[in-house]
Amino acid sequence: MPVVLLTGFEPFGGQTVNPSWQAVQRLAAAWDGPAELVTLELPVDFRTAGPALAEAVERSRPDLVVAVGQAGGRPDVTVERVAINVDDARIPDNGGFSPVDEPVVPGGPAAYFATLPVKACVAAMTSAGVPASVSQTAGTFVCNHVFYQVMHELAGRSAGGPVARGGFVHVPFTPEQAAGTRHPSLTLDVITAGLDTIVRTSLSTGVDLRVTGGTTH
Repeated sequence: MPVVLLTGFEPFGGQTVNPSWQAVQRLAAAWDGPAELVTLELPVDFRTAGPALAEAVERSRPDLVVAVGQAGGRPDVTVERVAINVDDARIPDNGGFSPVDEPVVPGGPAAYFATLPVKACVAAMTSAGVPASVSQTAGTFVCNHVFYQVMHELAGRSAGGPVARGGFVHVPFTPEQAAGTRHPSLTLDVITAGLDTIVRTSLSTGVDLRVTGGTTH
């Protein structure tokens, strides 16, 4: 049976919850799919998130890694296309650290593309009634840091062995978080349904769809 490592984040930025981890927990509790699901809550910390992820990959030896993070202000579930090798923090992480123009991995490639079937995942979510789109940027905060670390870790482990696939998904605020603001939101049930669809589609789809998912800016 394939092993899927599914990660979310602890709260940050003054929030008391993080829908990425809430949805991961909900999916794990209800999961009945064709894989073993391993979950991990990551710290919103540039210095400790990477080692925590690497330890989980070493322990679980996953066939698929789907990291999930919060993107407050986005209206839908966004599957990230590319991770870039730069940390540039607009706000401090939960450890008070604010790297500026620092590499995620010194000497690493400039970027990694996700190896999830990004467009197939978006199409499957849309068909299931979950608002979804392809994202061209994961930012330069801890989410991108973890996304890059996921892909770097999997690239290093693939040499001479089975190739694990991985990527990153951003989810919006929940209605509770967005109350009293103008931020868009999705219910936790809808977000969880989106993650379920992403995991199942990634397990069953070897070649991504060749459909438009680009943007003009």
